[in-house]
Amino acid sequence: MIEDATSGFTGAITRIEKSGGIHLVVLEGRKGATRSFPLGLGFMIDGQAIELLPPQRQKTQPAQQRTASGSRAVGAQAAQVAKASRIWVEGIHDAELVEKIWGDDLRVEGIVVEPLHGIDDLAGAVAAFKPQPNRRLAVLLDHLVSGSKEERIAAEAMKAPGAQDNVLIVGHPYVDIWQAIKPEVIGIQAWPQIPRSEDWKTGMLARLGLPNQTARDIGLGWKKLLSKVNKFSDLEATLLGRVEYMIDFVTVHD
Repeated sequence: MIEDATSGFTGAITRIEKSGGIHLVVLEGRKGATRSFPLGLGFMIDGQAIELLPPQRQKTQPAQQRTASGSRAVGAQAAQVAKASRIWVEGIHDAELVEKIWGDDLRVEGIVVEPLHGIDDLAGAVAAFKPQPNRRLAVLLDHLVSGSKEERIAAEAMKAPGAQDNVLIVGHPYVDIWQAIKPEVIGIQAWPQIPRSEDWKTGMLARLGLPNQTARDIGLGWKKLLSKVNKFSDLEATLLGRVEYMIDFVTVHD
């Protein structure tokens, strides 16, 4: 029980309120009577003088920062020195998309993403890489579906020395990494179907109403699409799962 030393009124604190710019404490006595007193000195508990102070506003904890991939951000931690393990993707567009979403995570782990610029000799490239337990390799292929050329290339690459336990080849079902972006993210209901008789990227840009006649047009068109991607949920789950699996594979700790 709190006693107001001046009046002798004793009661329990029921609330703190503010009136006319002054904080008041409301005390409720044994018979239900209430009285208000300015906070500060002049109160007693069990004969000991005390000071009642206004409640301190609790500092709100900053929201947990997340990377574009949804991982917990580690703040200003410096990037790790690049490890021997690598992630390979087919082309520069694939590398740019992986960097935009998973770049922060990969820098913390010290993992470099490299574009292959073609996969016809993937088996030779894997053999030259010399995969080992502390030198792992994960490869992401476009259009890796049953019966495809990509499936045959991947199977041949896995025969390279050391590949069986130290190389992971995964793929997505899309003709090109562009289709891993959810169509609604770029303002369409579905990705247009491009006949095999047409160049896929040129045909896609034409149907999206974007310039498509030159290599520069294709590069700028991709930059426009990529600019719409800001977080992992902007991508199809099919790709997300594959890339997360790859990162786990190359960052395994002995």
